[in-house]
Amino acid sequence: MRRQFTGAAAAKGLAMGRARVREPHRLDVEERRVRADEVEQERELLREALGAARNELNELRERVRGAIAHEVGEFLDLHAMLLDDPELAEGLDELIRTGRYSAGYALRLQRDRLAAVFDGIDDPYLRSRREDIDHVIGRVYAALHSEPSPQVIGLAGEVLVCENIAPSELAQLHEEGVVAIVTGQGSPLSHSAILARSLHMPLLVGAHEALLHINDGDALIVDAYHGVVIAEPDADDLRGFRTAEAEEKRERRSLARLKKARTRTRDGVEVRLWANAESRDDVAQALSLDASGIGLYRTEFLFLQRGELPSEEEQFLAYRDLVLGMDGRPVTIRTLDLGADKADSTGLVLDDEDNPALGLRGVRLCLAHPGVFRDQLRAILRATAYGEVRVLIPMVSHAEELRTCRQIIDRCWTELEGEGHALGKRPELGAMIEVPAAALAIDTLLPHITFCSVGTNDLIQYLLAADRGNDALGALCSPEHPAVRFVLGEVFRRCREAGKQVAVCGELAGDPRYTEYLLRLGLTDFSMHPGSMLSVRKAVRDCDLG
Repeated sequence: MRRQFTGAAAAKGLAMGRARVREPHRLDVEERRVRADEVEQERELLREALGAARNELNELRERVRGAIAHEVGEFLDLHAMLLDDPELAEGLDELIRTGRYSAGYALRLQRDRLAAVFDGIDDPYLRSRREDIDHVIGRVYAALHSEPSPQVIGLAGEVLVCENIAPSELAQLHEEGVVAIVTGQGSPLSHSAILARSLHMPLLVGAHEALLHINDGDALIVDAYHGVVIAEPDADDLRGFRTAEAEEKRERRSLARLKKARTRTRDGVEVRLWANAESRDDVAQALSLDASGIGLYRTEFLFLQRGELPSEEEQFLAYRDLVLGMDGRPVTIRTLDLGADKADSTGLVLDDEDNPALGLRGVRLCLAHPGVFRDQLRAILRATAYGEVRVLIPMVSHAEELRTCRQIIDRCWTELEGEGHALGKRPELGAMIEVPAAALAIDTLLPHITFCSVGTNDLIQYLLAADRGNDALGALCSPEHPAVRFVLGEVFRRCREAGKQVAVCGELAGDPRYTEYLLRLGLTDFSMHPGSMLSVRKAVRDCDLG
């Protein structure tokens, strides 16, 4: 019997195949205490399980070949670093020694502790990193109980239906010919979603009911454009799928011809498309699609994927390679955008905050740790020797923060000149407009910057007091709300009158459904994931603002 379920499109696309259902893997471990003479045995079991999980990741890296090897490598590295994190091992060991818990129950307690930390993070992207904790702890638990890792053999042409998917699994599934994935949980901002988009594999997340009601072997149609999965489709569904599939192929061929096309509306308005980047592959793809430059480079990844703070030299090398990779086009580097418990793994540990969403984060955190901020700014300034660099300050709320940042940049520049470092053109300074106060008082910020970038992800949820990561509130976070429309229009107008460049770098910029909406509000600079660039370019070229 035909059934239809909905979810969130994390990686767009169409697919049809038989369902392969994987039952949820949960750590529903009952509490068990061990005798004093059993403690050492449990500690040894856990050490062996951690070692087995590490070996499994190393073996997976050896097996993954071809174009996706580099894509999945950074995710495998992150999981390996989580396994090697002393806090994880020491926390587990302490639970067994002092609490006399079994190794399995200690894993559950530690997972719950870490999950609580990530659940308290305000930023939706960073909050979605909780999935990595679940995947790593699940791998150790499987090793502890000698459970085999999920096999992917025989899945060619099938749709995997599961509770969640790890990036490393997704890479294997892609190689084995899985045509799409439907998950009961997950986020469009997760590592898996990022990788799925790079691999052009349709991924539907948050399809809670699908996991409960789809059976192994059901025929499925996955429409990850509209967030729909149909089980046991009827004749009309099949005809609709074939029509949509043919249209998708025509659309891909049509979009491919726009790689080097001008981004201009029908009535002659020139638009610039910038790329958001976080990896070398993003940079390479942006250049191949003729991006105007990098509109947002997220530097927090250099801090999050390690247990210690990166040195100035390490950061410099990363920023240098970024600038060189864009072959002379401008690169916008956002300074460290961490805060509250987001910074635990880097050593920037803060006391618990009652409301981390409104706490010490972004530029506030940087100014509270001037040594860390100085190292990052020096690394960014040294990269100016290799091309045009712009500095973007996140979470700005008033002009004094920008004045202080400018003073620190000037001091760092003078220091570097005195030390004999090669430097290029002084970087332009910009502000992220994501706090309502910054948007409403934009006139006070503009004298201190040469450009600004609107972070619509945070701005919209702050304006509407609705967490966009909360499924129950998703419909409230509409960019077409009159308040959002008014604020965006005012920011664009004020910047235009002041002769300052303004871009949107949030998810809204990469959604072709809102391209005309933003153009009519006065926006001409869009910054987005490279995978969205051709679709937005087409939307611009189809628009007639006259």
